[in-house]
Amino acid sequence: MKILMVRSSIKPEHVMDVEAAVQRLFSAIERARPANVRYASSMLPDGETFLALLQVEEGTENPLPALPAFREFQERLKAWVASPPVAEQLTVVGSYRLFG
Repeated sequence: MKILMVRSSIKPEHVMDVEAAVQRLFSAIERARPANVRYASSMLPDGETFLALLQVEEGTENPLPALPAFREFQERLKAWVASPPVAEQLTVVGSYRLFG
């Protein structure tokens, strides 16, 4: 199973903007209830770095880009980041009920 981890460093003056946008995004995801995906966003202890984890079931396409709220979030994020987001593919070697 593969997980995409995206780390985004946010300009300090935009941290609250990102927090609010993430809340709106997850509300939209909850309403749409897309299948075959698990997605989470967290803030690291520095208060300026967000970490997103995305799991899409093998053999399926990521349904999130089809959501207008997701596309809007991605577009707005460009102005809020202090540096380009860093994406890494993770391979789960052990998990207890965290990933499907």
